Amino acid sequence: MNLKLPLLTIFISIFGVVTSFAQIGILTGTINDGEFNDILPFANVLVKGTTNGTTSDFDGKYTLDVEEGTYTIVFSYVGYQTTEITEVQIKSGQETVVDVTLNPAANQLEEVVVTTTVRKNTEASVLNLQKRSVTLMDGLSLQSIKRAGASNIASAIKTVPGVSVQGGKFVYVRGLGDRYTKTVLNGMDIPGLDPDRNTLQLDIFPTNILENIVVIKSASAANPADFTGGIVDIVTKDFPTKAEYSVSIGGTYNTTMHFNDNYLNYDQASTQWLGFDDGSRDLPIPRDEDIGSRFSNVGVIEEQTRRFTPQMAAQSAQSSPNFSVGFTAGNQYNFNSEGTKKIGFLASLGYTNTTEVYEDYIDGQSFRYNPDRSISDPLQEREQSGTSGSNNVLLTGLVGAAIKGERAKYKLNLMHIQNGESEASIFIQSNGGLGTVNRNKRDVLTYVERSISTAQLIGQHTNEDASWKIIWKLSPTLAKTFDKDFRVAPFLIDDDNGSFSISPSESGDPTRIWRELNEINLAGKVDFERKHQLFGRDSKFKFGGAYTFKNRKYDIDQYNLPTQPQNFSVEFNGDPDAILAPTNILNAGTGEGTYVARATGPTDRYDSDIVVGAAYVSEEFKVSERIDAILGLRMEQFDLYYNGENQNGTVFNDSLIIDKLDFFPSANLIFKVDEEGDKKLRASYSRTTARPSFKEASAIQIFDPISSTFFIGNLEIEPSYMNNFDLRYESYGEGTNFFAISGFYKTFKDPIELQFFERAPGQFTVQNLSDGIVFGAEIELRKSLDFIAGLKDWSFNTNISIIESQQKFGETELEFRTNNLRDGQSLGDSRQLQGQSPYLINAGLSYKGEDNGWQGGLFYNVQGRTLEIVGSGGIPDVYTLPFHNLRLNISKTFGENDSKKLSFGFSNLLFDLRESEFEFFGTGNELFSRRDPGQAISIGYSVNF
Repeated sequence: MNLKLPLLTIFISIFGVVTSFAQIGILTGTINDGEFNDILPFANVLVKGTTNGTTSDFDGKYTLDVEEGTYTIVFSYVGYQTTEITEVQIKSGQETVVDVTLNPAANQLEEVVVTTTVRKNTEASVLNLQKRSVTLMDGLSLQSIKRAGASNIASAIKTVPGVSVQGGKFVYVRGLGDRYTKTVLNGMDIPGLDPDRNTLQLDIFPTNILENIVVIKSASAANPADFTGGIVDIVTKDFPTKAEYSVSIGGTYNTTMHFNDNYLNYDQASTQWLGFDDGSRDLPIPRDEDIGSRFSNVGVIEEQTRRFTPQMAAQSAQSSPNFSVGFTAGNQYNFNSEGTKKIGFLASLGYTNTTEVYEDYIDGQSFRYNPDRSISDPLQEREQSGTSGSNNVLLTGLVGAAIKGERAKYKLNLMHIQNGESEASIFIQSNGGLGTVNRNKRDVLTYVERSISTAQLIGQHTNEDASWKIIWKLSPTLAKTFDKDFRVAPFLIDDDNGSFSISPSESGDPTRIWRELNEINLAGKVDFERKHQLFGRDSKFKFGGAYTFKNRKYDIDQYNLPTQPQNFSVEFNGDPDAILAPTNILNAGTGEGTYVARATGPTDRYDSDIVVGAAYVSEEFKVSERIDAILGLRMEQFDLYYNGENQNGTVFNDSLIIDKLDFFPSANLIFKVDEEGDKKLRASYSRTTARPSFKEASAIQIFDPISSTFFIGNLEIEPSYMNNFDLRYESYGEGTNFFAISGFYKTFKDPIELQFFERAPGQFTVQNLSDGIVFGAEIELRKSLDFIAGLKDWSFNTNISIIESQQKFGETELEFRTNNLRDGQSLGDSRQLQGQSPYLINAGLSYKGEDNGWQGGLFYNVQGRTLEIVGSGGIPDVYTLPFHNLRLNISKTFGENDSKKLSFGFSNLLFDLRESEFEFFGTGNELFSRRDPGQAISIGYSVNF
């Protein structure tokens, strides 16, 4: 009996503790400085009528455990108005976010009380971040992403004004192409899965690791100078204020792509479902191994040929729907009883498997004008259409840990992204022009393995009164891309008798290609910030530096598969798998059959380094009570070293190809139209640059087996420079109501553009062309419809960008275009800038039920007709046509604390096509490429616990 009583007492005590914790919620948020564009550290937070309180840390953030109920929260700081937030509801086990801005008191010794109501809205928080920014900025909150039903950043960021996404992956800002937009992760530059792009592939990031996305549209000295349209900063979550664990699954069915019996693929590796090859596609002949000859050592070449995997044909199968799974975990723990020292972690794992099928797919067609200028009808150089099937596997993993003290914070993120993409295609290619037309059948099998491994170590320090702040970041990255065993099997079609043959002069030899790219990226930066007084007003002086080293090694190994004698190939009867069938491989005794011939040349590899050193200074100060000025100067030294060989046999041994020391001034002015600062007028000037990539500043020649085109590097390419002018009016209303109108003007010196070769329409290169300008306007409106009876849970948003560009013709381009004018055709002195869209339109009607858990919306996006490839001579320009995408997303949360969510999505409701076309004068245009993305229906389920 005496034993049972203590046990009962212990049980009751434990139950009481658990019950007590069960009634506790978390109050958290950020305190901002209304006097300056900054956070407010060490401010006081108090639950009114209690002794329960805390202070904000040096990041302006606070966290407080509060019992369930409704309270008034008091925020105060010496010299600032005390602010009371009323009717703050704290729910058991849930997090309530209250962000607040404290404004300076009219008399610094006087305390003024302002009473308002809570806004627990992460979208409002991002608007507040935008409001306090020293640069022109737009943001996208995690709440907005979820409302749009987006599973990754790429499908959500299109709602940001002036932003579009190309190929479902790469972001364009203000209609400007990839090279003018920069994507960074937590403020640090890392290479993407496509290392020749300036922007990071956005569909690789699951939304569950995001804090927000920031799009910076005007430059400041603290930001890198190699952007013009904008910087897209992907900000990952810090450690959470409470335990967070979630699991999500999803699937997508496409009406034209899935359960399709015309899906093409080929034999898969055992590990392909994990995004990498198991070694079965490795190069069978090492680079340092001598290859045999059919004239001498036939036995050696026969043995080497038999090492190659015999499959060369695409095979039919039934395609499967897309699916994805994700897991996220995070928590924080106190180091001390006061809660001023914390440690936290975040982990995320995501897996996506996507299958696509394109029937009647057109790519890489080529047309030119007739030499007779009286004839407008185009001449066919090459037509190419067929069926293509692809399977894309994406595996992402992120682990982060952070330690936070009273005046310092350290954060470490480790991220790995693994991507494997296999594709099988069968094309019919017609080659003609002024000569004899021939038709070829081409089976193309490709597999690309990509990976990024990166670490980010970030430290932040402040002194006792937060007048000094130091932030440093280190980020090493290793990026790898392997094109593993691309296989091309071309057959010449004899339309008279329906036979097939391999004809090197007409259709080329069968080919196997291996390409290997390794890139090391070492980046580091440090920023110092000092608050001080200037002209009797609060000011902020910033200075710092950055250093980036990049090394890329790129190798191509190509093997052709000729036959001996040539008429031996007739027996293949158009079957690609017969080319390397054991009985058809070169026989040392008879001297007949297929054999391998190394086709690698001196221009098939390079080793390059890029070094960028930077330093900057800036001063943020008040010109008057309502005018803030941010003036800065950034210096960047850019060096590109090249090791390789060109077609003329010139060897480059660590040659300095580009050596540029540049200065980039910037100025941002902010005028508060009203005393509260809810209405602002911003003006900005900056100088920026766009630099060539490794591939562009090289002598490399890269063959695309899908489009049958070549990219050829240019060692003479130079950076281009831009001057940017921006003007913007902003009005912040209640909640998330917002209105802005912007104008911008940009000048381009020596812009880099992709261009056809005049005598070889299947080959592209990059050139510095004549100067140009881009100007335009943006308008954005976010409006709650609560002023209409019955529509309090509805909102409308739209943004429209109108953009005009003028690229002056250089002497060579002007001569080519003039010589190919048709009768009655005139030519001005300029054209549209490559990659620049004339307009962007986004619109959305959203619903978010406060009490029923339903949310969703109808969203529309379109980008105007955009110059994709600049023509040359008789080859006209290629334009990407507008794609009208209408999406519907619906979701419902349910369960305890709305911990479960079921979502549905419908994309491309208008069944639009993605097309590019050659633009001809006086006659119909001709397609360059076309694909049907179909209509996708998706379903997802997630649970938080």
